[in-house]
Amino acid sequence: MTTPGGTEPVAARSAGAAEPRRRPGGEPPGGASPEGAQPAPAGTGAPAVRVVLADDQPLVRAALQMVITDAPGIEVAGEAGNGAEAVALAESLRPDVVVMDIRMPVLDGIEATRRITGRPGGPHVIVLTTFDDDEVVYGALRAGAAGFLVKDMALDDILAAVRLVAAGEGLIAPGVTRRLIREFARRPGPAPGPGRELSVITDREREVLTLVGSGLSNTEIAERLVISVATAKTYVTRLLSKLGARDRVQLVIIAYETGLVSATG
Repeated sequence: MTTPGGTEPVAARSAGAAEPRRRPGGEPPGGASPEGAQPAPAGTGAPAVRVVLADDQPLVRAALQMVITDAPGIEVAGEAGNGAEAVALAESLRPDVVVMDIRMPVLDGIEATRRITGRPGGPHVIVLTTFDDDEVVYGALRAGAAGFLVKDMALDDILAAVRLVAAGEGLIAPGVTRRLIREFARRPGPAPGPGRELSVITDREREVLTLVGSGLSNTEIAERLVISVATAKTYVTRLLSKLGARDRVQLVIIAYETGLVSATG
């Protein structure tokens, strides 16, 4: 990962910092914090986005924790050094987002993602890895990941991704192009959500689904259809419910699988 103003890698960011900085405020009521937990930022009305960091490299976790500690509205709820620990923490801590490495011991990140997202009401998972290749992306999306980022992204972009995914949006890093989604949609495998019958949606919802599949944001959809952003968001929410999709990434996949968006368009 790179820092917002340069190309310093995660390991370099955390080198020499034996203990990541922590917010003041001490332990939460009821006892000690889980490993790496941070108290919610003071003075904010909305609850903080709670994140579990899952990576087998302590330096990576330390760097992410340092950045999150300084970011308003996000806190580290816990840390995991392998996929099995990530699954256990997702169950016990009930975070909003799990930032998941792919290559980890005991249980890899893709299987951990599948187990976490397979539970009702589970957190969203962002896959964060150095492996920017087709097979990893396919596996992560099939497992239910709501986002896919590569570790050389700017740290500010990673924070933005956490907030976006926590709000129910999906995110694919700019370097992981729509070509991968198109190829993914052609491949055999279990559907990412239970609903695929487009007869349950209205013509307007079909139009919105087509635009989502083309990569447009809610703001861009609103501009295209001459509606408010709130109305665009309402349509997307209805689509998620009617099509049994977990997040916006799955709506993109549905748009390709059902032919609303062509692989060449």
